[in-house]
This record gives sequence, structure tokens and C-alpha cells, in this order.
Amino acid sequence: MYFVYFLQSLKNNKVYIGSTEKLPEIRLKEHNEGTNKFTRNNRPLKLVYFEKYFCKQDSTAREKFYKSGFGKMIKKIIIQTINNNAQFQPKADRPMAEVRVLH
Repeated sequence: MYFVYFLQSLKNNKVYIGSTEKLPEIRLKEHNEGTNKFTRNNRPLKLVYFEKYFCKQDSTAREKFYKSGFGKMIKKIIIQTINNNAQFQPKADRPMAEVRVLH
């Protein structure tokens, strides 16, 4: 299994995009330990989004897409949607069936 993931800095809200064979939660831990120059300077980080792929070629292509002009716009929309959903607090008498926002 391969993953494309977004990490967001809690320090300055910058977003890092990566791809990996490891579980995204494991990569998050590694990034927060300072194994990457960009993420080392922007720690602490949180995992905000990931996608799962069956082949490395697809995950690498998707990572490149998110780093391209149009992909950056899509990434921005995804991050804004996630951040807006994280601010939503349902009433206690109206529980939500399921929420898949990572924060």
C-alpha cells in the first residue's frame, strides 16, 4: 500500500505533501522527530489528509499533481474544507454518524 499525505504545521500552518509506503501516522512521527529539512523547521506537525494507492507510480503521480499549479489549488480547497469542518461542533443531542477529519 502507498500513501500521499498532507502534514500541516501547527507553528505557521504551512502544508507539506509527501508520499510513502509507511502508514501516514508513522511518517508523521518521523517528520516530528526532525528527519526532513522542511518539516524540521516547521514542527510540530499534524496529519490532516491522506490518500491510499495500490501502486507506487499512482501515489508518486498524485504527489506531483498536488505540487503542480492546478494541484495546489485543489490542495488549498482540501485544507480549507478540513479546517472548516474541524471548527464545526455538532450539538450533543444531534450526534454525527461519522466524521473523517484528521486533526
